[in-house]
Amino acid sequence: MFDGISIQLLMGQLLVGLINGSFYAMLSMGLAIIFGLMHVVNFAHGAQYMLGAFVAWLLLHTFGINYWGALFIAPVVVAIFGMVMERLILKPIHHLDHLYGLLATYAVTLIIEGLIRQQYGSSGLPYSSPIPGGVNLGFMFLPWYRLWVVLFSFAMCLGTWYLIEHTKLGSYLRAANENPEIVESFGINVPRMITLTYAFGVGLAGLSGVLAAPIYQVSPSMGSSLMIVIFAVVVIGGMGSIMGAILTGYLLGVVEGLTKVFYPEGANLVIFVIMIFALVLRPQGLFSKKEGV
Repeated sequence: MFDGISIQLLMGQLLVGLINGSFYAMLSMGLAIIFGLMHVVNFAHGAQYMLGAFVAWLLLHTFGINYWGALFIAPVVVAIFGMVMERLILKPIHHLDHLYGLLATYAVTLIIEGLIRQQYGSSGLPYSSPIPGGVNLGFMFLPWYRLWVVLFSFAMCLGTWYLIEHTKLGSYLRAANENPEIVESFGINVPRMITLTYAFGVGLAGLSGVLAAPIYQVSPSMGSSLMIVIFAVVVIGGMGSIMGAILTGYLLGVVEGLTKVFYPEGANLVIFVIMIFALVLRPQGLFSKKEGV
């Protein structure tokens, strides 16, 4: 099609880009929510994503609970873990410099990964697809589960954006970010709201892990290998910008996929090259802060 590049290869990599972009969007959205309200650089987000996948695997192999049950149970389990973590670790250092939160969450990441690696090893654990098969479109084969991931992720992203930007709860969150004293004067428990918000962002990471389990092997390092890219997505979109995280996540996933077609050597670098240009030309991110939490 393009100098020997077939449409099958092009569309196949476009699908891979959309799938990766779905995870980039959901994870960076959760990261943006946490930073937007708490101003915490949650380096444990990748470990929490990995926990979602491991909880889904454990539910299946220990209790016989299949993917559809894990899709609801695993994010709740990870969110509860996040609530405990916020209360015991993040709350005492909430008013300190961002660096303390980053170091604390990084330490949590190392502990979680080390414990799971010690218990289950470093090799990946398989998780069978809950929606086998697919459809032949003529120019490519489209697996049903990949299509489900893209559509479900898109729906979750839009739903979360609407919740934060166009509901009363979202207005309380934004107000608590700007002036918590005024919000507390209306009888709203701001510390509890912060804890629940962190749990929600962490739950999104856990949900992403469940979605990823049938596509990628469940392994202790699956979150660490993704976190640098997710931070790049958040920086490019704008720290704390929900819509910026969503749009940038999908866009960079597609760009990364197409780069594998036209310049494979640069596929692992293209996101970071874009990040450098974004920081130079627009340090606050490509999207305005008014879209953030």
